[in-house]
Parts: sequence; structure tokens; C-alpha cells
Amino acid sequence: MLDKTITPHPTEEATGFGARHALVLFALLLAVALNPIVGLLSGNAQAEIAIHFHTTQLAWFTLTGALVGTFLLPFVVKAAGIYGKKRVIVIVTALGLVGDLIAASATSYHTLLIGRGVAGIYGTAAAVAYAAARDVFPRPLVGPASALLAGSVGMVGLGGPFLSGWLIDTWGFRGALWFMVAATALSLVILLAFLPESPVREARVRMDWLGGILLGGALTAIAYGVGKGSEWGWTSGKFLAYLIGALVALIAFGFTQTRIANPLFPMTLLARRQVWTVLLATGMSAGALYSVGVVMQLLALMPKIPTISDGLGWSATHNAVVTAPISVMIILSAVATGVLARRVDARLLLGAGGVLTTVGYGIGAQWHDTAGHIVAWGLISAVGMGMVVSSVPILIIAAVSPEEQALGNGAQNMVQGITQVVISQLVFVLMARNGKVLKGTQFYSDSGFSNGFWLVAGCCAAGTLLVLLIPKTKKLDEVEAGQAVS
Repeated sequence: MLDKTITPHPTEEATGFGARHALVLFALLLAVALNPIVGLLSGNAQAEIAIHFHTTQLAWFTLTGALVGTFLLPFVVKAAGIYGKKRVIVIVTALGLVGDLIAASATSYHTLLIGRGVAGIYGTAAAVAYAAARDVFPRPLVGPASALLAGSVGMVGLGGPFLSGWLIDTWGFRGALWFMVAATALSLVILLAFLPESPVREARVRMDWLGGILLGGALTAIAYGVGKGSEWGWTSGKFLAYLIGALVALIAFGFTQTRIANPLFPMTLLARRQVWTVLLATGMSAGALYSVGVVMQLLALMPKIPTISDGLGWSATHNAVVTAPISVMIILSAVATGVLARRVDARLLLGAGGVLTTVGYGIGAQWHDTAGHIVAWGLISAVGMGMVVSSVPILIIAAVSPEEQALGNGAQNMVQGITQVVISQLVFVLMARNGKVLKGTQFYSDSGFSNGFWLVAGCCAAGTLLVLLIPKTKKLDEVEAGQAVS
């Protein structure tokens, strides 16, 4: 319920980003960009980390934080609705900074994973940031602002590879980890200085701890079980126990949400066709796209060792040069999609993006031996990726009311997060099937990389088909938006 004593300022039909709007957008961009920054740096560092720590469990370096963020997301979005979006973003970013410090100073792989797990807390900030954008910008700026936030993955992808190349090639993986500390600290300062508090509030009610534990536990059990599936066996008692336990927890969660006065995620919201279809389609499409980095980074940065490893053996800097045009295309596509969404049905934009990514990664499964190959199909998939990532927040805005925005973004991020974790786990499983272990380090064959690309392409195709379920949506010029920045 919306607290009637705190309401948004009247919408002002602003014509563009003024100085204050630009500063607010910058603060939100940093909050959202932390996730792709960390994903890029950790992805480029993971090959060196695997060799340094002699581990075959590299998947958990990137997935531990995602699991923690997925588990905590229901609590974070509920707290944001009750106590204020700025306050919650600042708190989770500060906790993430603690995790970055632990990871950067870790001397063992287990300690490194603990740090990445704590740092995963700030992964929840993105969902709250998108909700804040609806509250603090006037209606004409909501679409472009949301698209720019989503397009931050391309902005990071453009400059980030050169930065990570310089850090890793000069100081090794420690340089990347310490830069994460600096980036999180900078984001915290900028948020405190420039982001206004959202005026939209839910009524203060008791937190549904049981519902959050059931939902977060179920999603975590699914991801962990899939990650261990190849080790335990896909028909083993352990694997089935995790899946059955997750199913029981999800059923219990649904039951509790219909029986308590103040549920974490109201079933009346999730049961609306406009909402659940958007969650499924965007969760699958975006989750698949954020999983492809696992394949691309390991393909580029793993060494070329005859009969052992079929990586391309590039330096992080060379990889940055090759992928720069792809990143530029993601940015341009995301910005164009944000503008088009004011007039064009966002379902069409999401579906078109899904088709392009499916085609691009399908081609990549066959041709990925040279820089020319990767750039050629990478530009195709980049246009699609920009369209998909910028359509996601726009579709959520169109599907929910202002007071439901944080919950809508939270639900979408949970579906996307668990999809990304599961697909990423399966990618590691498929790539390792034909790979070899040498001195405790997992290496991958060419067929393994092909299988990884095919999996991502198939998931992109599934997300595209799910778009057909979404009913007609409002255009951005028709949605209600608040304004906290004048």
C-alpha cells in the first residue's frame, strides 16, 4: 500500500537532462554499472585466478556473489519500498565495499569466495536503482534514463576491457580486485552526494522473513544443485534432494504469500498476466545474455596448449581491442531502443533483440577461431543485446504502478539472476565435459566452447518465444512517473 502522507512531486514535462538530472543519472549509473564492472573484471581475471589458486571450482568465483544477491534481493526491495530507495542503495553498497576488501586481501581461494559472497550484496542495488529512476525523473526522461542505465553494460564493455587489460597485464588479478574496492567506494560517495531520496513509500509493515527465506533458499538450492550436478550425477540422491527441496520451498512460499497480511511479493501482483509474462520473457532473455561472458572471456583468455587447452591465449588488452566495436554497438543500440520505446511497443523491441542474439551466438558456436570471426557475429549479437537490456526496465515500468516498481524490478532481477546462475553453471558443465585438468586447473576444448555458445543461443531463442505471451503494453509516454528532482 502507498503511504498517503508521502507522495511524489507533480510531474514536470522537462525537455532534457538538466544539471541536477545529469548528476542524479550519474549516481544511478554508477550503482547499476557496479555489477557489469565487477563481472567484467572478475571475468577477465578468472583464468589467472584458476591457475594461481589451482582450482577446478572456478565457477564459484563469479557465481557466489550472484547467489548471495539472489537470496537477499526480496528483503532488499521490500526494505527499499518501506524505508527509502536511496537509504537502501547506500547500505548495500557499503556492505559490498566490505566484501571487496576481503576479496582483494584474500590469501586462499576459500577466503576469496567469502569476499565475493559478501560483495554480492550490492548486486541488489540495480533493482532498486531502476525503481528510483521512475520516481526521480519526469516522464519524458524515464525512458531515456532507464535505457542509459541498462546500456551501462555496453559503456562498461567499451572502456572496461582496456582498464582490466591494463590492471591485469600490469598487476595481475590483484590489480582487478583492488580496483573493485576503489570503484565501490567511489559509487558510495557519489550516491551520498547526488542521489535524492525517493518520495514513494509503502506503508511500514512487518518484514516477511519466512517468505524471504523460503524464496531465497529455494532459488539458492536450485543454483547450487545445478552447479554440483555433474559432480554428484544428474540422477543422484543429492541432486534430486536439492531440486525437490527447492520445489517444496517454492510451494510453501506461494502458500504463505496468500495467508499473511503483508506478503513479500503479493500473489495478486505476480498472478497478473501483464507481470508474470514480462518476468519470464525478460528473465530468460537477459539471463542468457549475461551468461555468455563466461564463454567469451574463457575462450579469449585461456592459453592455447596443444591437446590440453583451445583458448585463444589473448592478453586482456588484446581482448579489449577486439571487443571494443561490439561494446560501442551495444551502447548505440540501447540508447536508440530507449528513444524508440516512447513510440514503439517494447515487446517488439525485446523480440527483435532476442532474434538477433540467437542468430549471433548461433554463428559464434561455429566460427570463433579468429578476431575477425568474433567481431563479425559479435556486432550482430551486440545490436540484439542493446535492444534486450534496455527493453527490460521499460517493460517493467509499463507493467506495474509506481508503488509496485521496486517489487516489479526485484522480481525481475530474481528471475533474471537465477536464470543467469543456472545457465552459467550449465555452461561450465558443458565446457568441462570435453576439457582436461592439468595441475589442478580446468582447461577447455574447442567443442566445449561451441557447446557453451549453443546453450546461450538456445536460451536466447526460448526468451524470444516467451515474448509472444506478453499482452499489449503501454508506451512510455502513457505511464505514470513521479519527480523528486526539480
